[in-house]
Amino acid sequence: MDHHPSASVDVLDVLRDGRPRTRAELVVQTGLSRSTVAARVEALVGAGLVRAAGEATSSGGRPPARVEFNPTAGLVLAVDLGATHGTVAVTDLSGTVLAASTLELAVADGPARVLPLVLEEGRRLLAGRGRAPADVVGIGIGVPGPVEHSTGRPITPPIMPGWDRVDIPAEVRGRLELDVPVLVDNDVNLLALAEHRTVWPDVADLLFVKVSTGIGAGIVAGGVLQRGASGSAGDLGHLRVPWVPDAPRPPEDVRDLEAVAGGPAIAARLREQGLDARTSADVVALVRAGDQRALDAVRQAGRDVGAVLAGVVNLLNPSVIVLGGSISRAGEHLVAGVREVVYGQSIPLATHTLRVVPSRSGETAGVLGAALMVTARVFSADPTELFARRLG
Repeated sequence: MDHHPSASVDVLDVLRDGRPRTRAELVVQTGLSRSTVAARVEALVGAGLVRAAGEATSSGGRPPARVEFNPTAGLVLAVDLGATHGTVAVTDLSGTVLAASTLELAVADGPARVLPLVLEEGRRLLAGRGRAPADVVGIGIGVPGPVEHSTGRPITPPIMPGWDRVDIPAEVRGRLELDVPVLVDNDVNLLALAEHRTVWPDVADLLFVKVSTGIGAGIVAGGVLQRGASGSAGDLGHLRVPWVPDAPRPPEDVRDLEAVAGGPAIAARLREQGLDARTSADVVALVRAGDQRALDAVRQAGRDVGAVLAGVVNLLNPSVIVLGGSISRAGEHLVAGVREVVYGQSIPLATHTLRVVPSRSGETAGVLGAALMVTARVFSADPTELFARRLG
């Protein structure tokens, strides 16, 4: 993306899109003087953040040299914790996943067991790349529960016993003996970051909705992830599902969305019909096997999600709603149910360009989002001195 020269921007901000440029192009795109650009490029090269990138086409005389961002100047350790798994990855500074693996674990075992497991896996992945923990410039961790983002502490997370108010950043820094940023966030926020970056980079207003054991949302507004005053923005699962005349529930059955449309709730409905279903995975398996009762139950869950999202759409007016999580992988049935209600109940101005689509960001989206969270922090201030010290 090119930058308008009317307001000056940093050379590194321009180069981080990965496109090589000449110093003359950087003058135009940053709005800075030639001498300032030259000095800035020299400092960035000295810090290892920028490198030579071959020659540009010349109109005569010596070809002008191009420079480019060096995403290998540092590494990020990214962790995506789920209820029954932990994905660990090493990425470069552009978010490219260099190595990743997924461990079977129970987050309910608590931080004293889980954190050493994932950090040791991180060490193993680094060693496999010939790198050491000292090469890591930041660590990002996603957890399946509410997080006070400013401190990195989970706050009464329902499926994470033993994690309440644990200082995860201090624990991680102590175990790895590193003095680097350790950022923790709710897993759905990180999925929203990854989906926005990889699939919808030109969309400023996006809502990512995860429908799995629990239900949550990540809100991107004005191109920025919105965490709210204390980090609890997007807690969709605890909004009440409004009753509509054709709902299968009686009017007095007022429940939170998670209790109606989460994976275990769908499974309970299927058990009432004689099917052997306990988990989200059981529901998905029945849908993929073509069981009509499971198809109908997932579509109804989509309608219930849509009934809550209709009000959210009126309030936030997103361009795109992305549906992810395990239940969304049961085909188009969840998406169809959401579309049916959202398009029918939200105001026309909010829906005439609205797209409701399944997630496309892939299995490593959680760790990618964690890495993007870290690089945003690293580059929020001038990192030149930090990286120069690392080289020294």
